[in-house]
Amino acid sequence: MAYAVIAAVSVLIIACPCALGLATPMSIQVGVGRGARAGVLIKNAEALERFEKVDTLVVDKTGTLTEGKPRVVSLKPVSGSDEAQLLQLAGSLERGSEHPLAEAIVSAAQEHHVELSDASDFEAVTGMGVTGRVEGRELALGNARLLETRGVEAREWTQRAETLQAEGQTVMFLVADDQVMGLIGVADPIKETTAQAIRTLKEDGLRLVMLTGDNRTTAEAVARQLGID
Repeated sequence: MAYAVIAAVSVLIIACPCALGLATPMSIQVGVGRGARAGVLIKNAEALERFEKVDTLVVDKTGTLTEGKPRVVSLKPVSGSDEAQLLQLAGSLERGSEHPLAEAIVSAAQEHHVELSDASDFEAVTGMGVTGRVEGRELALGNARLLETRGVEAREWTQRAETLQAEGQTVMFLVADDQVMGLIGVADPIKETTAQAIRTLKEDGLRLVMLTGDNRTTAEAVARQLGID
């Protein structure tokens, strides 16, 4: 009798889990487990259920669509200077920062065998860049907004920066003692799997939106390459 009951219950669970209220919990466990193996963490059952109704997916750019390992691809020093000096000043200022763009600049300086100096009075300006002193010079490295706050006129350099940004580069201005020393362009390669993933999601009827804190022109260049908003 015991064996018969166990066999009967086993058949019931396998053939008709709804009868025992097991269908939904089992489905959730399987879904959450498969998602975790694919690197997708699901907060709870409600989130999993509501996800079926999603029609728009917002994705981050850096580290999601791109490799998250930016590297220096452009160096535009001011006339009378050179790339090594540009890297020496920028790398010395950024060597204490853990920001991915800072790491790219320091790595480029090391690849060019540029000897870096110590920086003092280092300060990160949210959404703009960094400032500090290197070898007695007051330095600032960041976007056009940082130059505006310091009253630095750089119309010619801004136009050159826009050209690089249209190519998908993140551009930083280096200023020493309120004089523009040049531009540094950094690019983050798109992952090899990104294009196919985007095509698959679009085929499933999802609208994709890229969200990034990068410059708008740079962001639009990357979005055009991938065919997303």
